[in-house]
Amino acid sequence: MKLGTVELRTGEERLACLRADGNVVIAPREFGDMQRVIDACDSAIPALRKLCESPQSEGTALSELRLLSPIRRLRRDVLCTGWNYWDHFYESEGKREGQDVPKPEAPTFFTKGPDVLIGPHDDIAFDAVISGKWDYEAEIALVIGKEGRSIPREHAMAHVFGYCLANDVSQRDLQRRHGGQWLKGKSIDGTMPLGPWLTLRDDVELANVTLECELNGAVMQQASASQMAFGIAELVSELSFGMTLRPGDVLLTGTPSGIGNARTPPVFLKEGDLVVVRATGLGELRNRLVAKDLSSYATPA
Repeated sequence: MKLGTVELRTGEERLACLRADGNVVIAPREFGDMQRVIDACDSAIPALRKLCESPQSEGTALSELRLLSPIRRLRRDVLCTGWNYWDHFYESEGKREGQDVPKPEAPTFFTKGPDVLIGPHDDIAFDAVISGKWDYEAEIALVIGKEGRSIPREHAMAHVFGYCLANDVSQRDLQRRHGGQWLKGKSIDGTMPLGPWLTLRDDVELANVTLECELNGAVMQQASASQMAFGIAELVSELSFGMTLRPGDVLLTGTPSGIGNARTPPVFLKEGDLVVVRATGLGELRNRLVAKDLSSYATPA
């Protein structure tokens, strides 16, 4: 089952599910938002599945709705995994501007600020003053569905709610400028599409999933999820060691080779570029880079 968040023509945001015929079933308001469904997973999911699969449920054409990020309110930073495809780790050797490290023996984790989040078809905010080296990173994201700390690997999958896609748009010069720490070069506002639908864990066979990134019609990244250096269960177990994971937490699982910074010559994103991230059974993100002033002083409204 594929769950999402849509905006109606009235401006109201509603939980929804995607049917096999391509139409969308809008959930009754009493289901609440995606976070509420994740929190109440065991009781909410059977009811939602019944609603979505019922012939009596009215379907709405997707073209009549605006598809939003499945999760609209994050409780913490976006959790991320670096170097989780070895071909990606090796392609950047010697191109990290003096910040190379030995091949890691355990998953590499970092975070992105929550204000990066945008929808699957929203424009990616682009400001050349912020960075001159904007890069794409196609990733499979997982969402935690059950709280846990120091989760044994054999129980880790029970803590996964589902999967979707993310584009971990990165600013390579900011990564280098700040000592090789990735937070700053990964946390520019309005730059990380997430979605399009959150597919339940048991409805995805990751071994059969191919992840792909396309830039202006050219395929730049393509890999099987089975090529991950550290699998999903190991990521969840390692990340949760001494650290509580909570329902609704989003974890990006790493990008494969083909990033722009590692190419010869490098390929960096520019205003007007169209980036498409897709994966087998998970749909696609389709986002254009559009100029926005991110570098001027601003205060909260």
